[in-house]
Amino acid sequence: MSIINYSAAKRLLVAARGHPYERDPFAALFEDLDDFAWSLVEQPLAADLLTPALKGRVDACVFYDMPGVDFTAGAAPVIPETEFQAAFLALLEAGIGCVFMHHSIAAWPAWEEYAEIVGGRFHYRPGRLRGQDWPDSGYRHQVDHEISVLSDHPVTAGLPARFRMTDELYLYPVFEDDVIPLLSSDYEFVDGNFYSASLAVAGEMYSRKGWRHPPGSSLVGWVKRYGASPIVYIQGGDDPAAYAHPQFRQLVHNAVRWAASPEAYAWAQQSA
Repeated sequence: MSIINYSAAKRLLVAARGHPYERDPFAALFEDLDDFAWSLVEQPLAADLLTPALKGRVDACVFYDMPGVDFTAGAAPVIPETEFQAAFLALLEAGIGCVFMHHSIAAWPAWEEYAEIVGGRFHYRPGRLRGQDWPDSGYRHQVDHEISVLSDHPVTAGLPARFRMTDELYLYPVFEDDVIPLLSSDYEFVDGNFYSASLAVAGEMYSRKGWRHPPGSSLVGWVKRYGASPIVYIQGGDDPAAYAHPQFRQLVHNAVRWAASPEAYAWAQQSA
C-alpha cells in the first residue's frame, strides 16, 4: 500500500507489517503530515529499500514492522542476511532520521546490533542480550495509564505535562543509560502485571504460568543517536484507538518532523 502527497516538501518512508495491524486507521495517522510526501511500504519489500541509496531520497523513516520474528519456526532465530545488515548500518552511518514505533522493538531478535540501534529489545522467546540471558518479554493489552513528559524536546513539544491513554505496554530490557528519556508511564512494570509472550506464541494467550521477568523500565519514549542518525522510539501505537488519540498523533507527528529536521541531523552527527 502506498499513499503519496507529491506536493509536500519532505519525504517519509513508513515500513510496516510483521505483526497484525489495521492498515487504513494506521495510514490515517499520517494524513495530517501535510508537509511530507509519505509512502507506506510493507515488509519484506521495505527491507530492500534500507540502503545508503535511500539517503537523499527520503528525509526520515518510520518503522512499524517486525522482520526477523517467525512464529512458525520454533525456537530457531531468524538472522538477517549479512548484505542487509551491512546496507542498513551503512545507511545509519550516512545519516537517516528513524522513528521506531511499538512492536518494531521486537524486530531482528537474532541480530544484537538492532537492539543497540533502537535502545532495547522485546523478546518473543527467551534470548541473550548484552551477555545476559533474558526470559521472554511481557505484554499487556488495553492498559489505561498516565504518560508523563520528562524532557522539554521537539518530540514532546505542545504535549500536556501528563495525559492518559489506553494502549498495549511491554515489559522488556531497555538500555536506559544509552537513551535520552522523553516519556514515562505510571503503570507498574512488574511481571505480575503482564503476560508471557512465549506462552502467547504457543497458543496460551493472557497467561503467565511459570513465567518470571525482572522489573522493567517505565520509559515509553526516548531519543538516541546511532551513527549519524537521530533515533526516536515510541512504545505506544497498538490499535486504531491509539492511532486516533490526539496526543499520540501529535507525538508521532512531532517525532517525524524532528527526525527529518536539520537540527536532529546536526545533533546526531555530534557523536558520529
